[in-house]
Amino acid sequence: MRSSGRQDGTKLFARCGTRMALLCGLLGLFCSLPAGADGPQRSQWTLDEILQQLDREAERFESLVAQIERTKVTTVVDDRSTESGQIYVRRDARMLIEITHPAARTVLRRGDQLFVFHPRTNRVDEYDLSKHRALVDQFLLLGFGTGGNELKKGYRITLLGEQTMDGKRVVWLELTPRAEAIRNQIAKIHLWIDQATWLPVQQKFFETGSGDYFEIRYSSVVRNARIPDSQFRPRWPRNATRVPH
Repeated sequence: MRSSGRQDGTKLFARCGTRMALLCGLLGLFCSLPAGADGPQRSQWTLDEILQQLDREAERFESLVAQIERTKVTTVVDDRSTESGQIYVRRDARMLIEITHPAARTVLRRGDQLFVFHPRTNRVDEYDLSKHRALVDQFLLLGFGTGGNELKKGYRITLLGEQTMDGKRVVWLELTPRAEAIRNQIAKIHLWIDQATWLPVQQKFFETGSGDYFEIRYSSVVRNARIPDSQFRPRWPRNATRVPH
């Protein structure tokens, strides 16, 4: 069975504890062998070498523009819901995701503020990230200029090997959250990193206990593109209904 509708945000929040509600909700807004990939092979890199390379690349990261495809898989009922659009990220905690299919939606982050605009209902959901900034960054910016030392602080890391995915040579990492509160919601994360750009090609978040997961794929990636401040300005009507959370 295939569903093209949005995930019900209320249900997502209901499934999470109070401490983790914001994280689960944000993953719901955004976020087997992946399609287009060969089987895992022994890596020519060691884990320490990969983490050191990520540290070097993090210093050079300024921005990213890419096409994004997010799929939510509910295994019990064999439901697969996919949406796609474009993502813009800058290292100064600015992010814009413009979902264009199947239903338009805009996700805008500016520092500690996050807005989600639904054109169909002319509604803007507003979130204050200040109290959960480190936790939110740990997931939303995963792989976007994240150094190896930063990864080690938040996760136990396992190198699963190398693959060729959509013609790109990637390293495949498994990240297990160190914090029990996070691990109670997200059991593990798989991260595929392009060896040419050292940016993510795919992320996969496995929910604890259910077998369900979010899969986020990136294509047509442009690293360190010039993204003007105007790209991150609100573009919804002034009469949109604003709902703080």
